[in-house]
Amino acid sequence: MNTGFRHGFGGVIHQRGGPGGTAGRLIAAIDWPLVATILMLCFFGLANLYSATEGTQHSGKFIQQIIWVALGFTLFSVVSLIDYRSWRRIAWLGLAATVVVIILIRILPGSLAPEINGSTRWLVIGPIRLQPSEPAKIAVILALARFLSDHRVQKRTWIQGVIPSIALAIPILLIGTQPDLGSALMVAAITGSVLFLLVRHVWPLYLAGALTLTSLPLFWQVMEGYQKERVLALIDPSSVPLAKGWQTQQSLLAVGSGQITGKGFGDATQNRFNFLPEHWTDFPFSVWAEEWGFVGSLALLMVFVFLILLCVNVATRATDRFGAAICLGVAAMIFWQLVVNVAMVLGMAPVVGVTLPLISYGGSSLLTIFLGLGLVSSVSMRRNWG
Repeated sequence: MNTGFRHGFGGVIHQRGGPGGTAGRLIAAIDWPLVATILMLCFFGLANLYSATEGTQHSGKFIQQIIWVALGFTLFSVVSLIDYRSWRRIAWLGLAATVVVIILIRILPGSLAPEINGSTRWLVIGPIRLQPSEPAKIAVILALARFLSDHRVQKRTWIQGVIPSIALAIPILLIGTQPDLGSALMVAAITGSVLFLLVRHVWPLYLAGALTLTSLPLFWQVMEGYQKERVLALIDPSSVPLAKGWQTQQSLLAVGSGQITGKGFGDATQNRFNFLPEHWTDFPFSVWAEEWGFVGSLALLMVFVFLILLCVNVATRATDRFGAAICLGVAAMIFWQLVVNVAMVLGMAPVVGVTLPLISYGGSSLLTIFLGLGLVSSVSMRRNWG
């Protein structure tokens, strides 16, 4: 088993046969359905963003997103070529580095970690803005995969199991205190999903769920005022000022006005007249639904379902538990972001700032998804290469 990064490309480059044979085997090893599905979603996302911003002061976001997609696909390609088993050695180190960066954001001066919309979650270096809670998802997935693939997992004492579990919970708590409730919930959902699918005894998960439910009153007390208003707007829209529920109301109007076949590309009135705030980040599905209707919305969701099933299929065919856990973690990440984002759009969940994978505008989220899918591609390619 290759464990060093210096061997990462070796599994692809140093094969028996000449260069032509190596290139041929490389092409054959690529998971083309995965690549095609990713490119399809990127195309849909760019088209949707163009429609959402064309002719507005935000039209520059379209060019920026093209650059992010190009960088993301380059990252996907590089990570695909690196043997995924190389990441096993530094999994815990990556998680520790992520925790350090998240802590630094809380103590850095405002010029490097400004407060935006009541939350300190961004690291700003010149023109670059990085949201560490996004790559934290991949760090947790890798650490979780390492934890579950350890050959001594069945022989651990309870304390040997508790310490890694606490380490995995630290990023969730730190992200939640930024406050970034949406990202914290995503990391928790990813962790819970992978554990539920791979561990033999799931009763600790039920216990954790019960403790979480009983702790809801405490969570309510420590939540920020705007977070409480978003929850109240979901439960009882009349209990909060109209402005607080404006996003959800306009989103529902956009989705409903699309009807069966939609209004057509570029003809979404909720979008054109800017009734729907932040429709390029939190509510791109609203724009899509208004323009393409129920049929188009269903088609987009089916493409996402196909992508998730591709990740699960690679997990079932992985040659080791580490690769299987990675693929399930990435599948869970895409699944939960899809579910929560669409639920936000339909007024079934509070607005918590969860992006729609490969569709929403933004560099940190997009690169994180590409990184995760690159790991899935690497697991698939290693199986084909042997």
